[in-house]
Amino acid sequence: MESTRHLMCSPDHFTVAYVINPWMEGNVHDTVSCVAMQQWSALRTIVSQFTEVALLPPVPGLPDLVFTANAAVLRGRTAILSSFLHPERQAEEPRFRTWLAQDGFEVHQLPRTVPFEGAGDALFDRALPLLWFGHGVRSRSDAIPYLEQLLGTAVQPLELARSHFYHLDTCFCPLEGGFLLYYPAAFHTSSLQAIECIVPADRRLAVSSDDALDFACNAINIGQHLILNRASDDLQNWLDERGFSVHQTPTTEFLKAGGSAKCLSLSLNEN
Repeated sequence: MESTRHLMCSPDHFTVAYVINPWMEGNVHDTVSCVAMQQWSALRTIVSQFTEVALLPPVPGLPDLVFTANAAVLRGRTAILSSFLHPERQAEEPRFRTWLAQDGFEVHQLPRTVPFEGAGDALFDRALPLLWFGHGVRSRSDAIPYLEQLLGTAVQPLELARSHFYHLDTCFCPLEGGFLLYYPAAFHTSSLQAIECIVPADRRLAVSSDDALDFACNAINIGQHLILNRASDDLQNWLDERGFSVHQTPTTEFLKAGGSAKCLSLSLNEN
């Protein structure tokens, strides 16, 4: 397998300190630090089997810094830094900017008036020269011209319809070979039609609500390996039939903040 890298951040300071999505409601200061560390370490161990893991230093007072997928969207050595909607996360931006710049990325930042939340909402298709872009909850469609120009790629906007699925990567997972996992109820009708027009029926799976609420779409895909919190038997069988090796590892502490495996990593090798 070609050498790849992913960015992760240890959950030393992870907790639910505020409420900026429905998953956080009722979970403020209700995370268990030792369990979060155990779950993150298990995830890192699995990810490390298939890619090099680079580490972003944790920072006191930035509990969501663990969700490195939200740092930026990357293509080649170009990075478009997140411009977070909520003030609670905006202090993460300089930390992400510094790390990416030191790693050799050319970092671009959008105006504060254009909310954009990185690889949480901007996901590359694995077969087509296309960037899928979720908007309507956190990121705004105003970001599209910047993405097209700076990344030099076509962008397919997808409007998100439910606050529980506030980032595209919570309900939409492009897979190697052009396969796709997605949760139809998370999208407005016109966006759902766009997905089903672009991705052939035999290459996409509409996951169940149970799988969606277990963040099955929030999976890390490295080659034929898929790493996620939990998969139903039906989902496991569908993936098995298409040649994927599924690695289930609990991320329940992070679900309290609205994140899972994909949120906890950022691929540094998008071309």
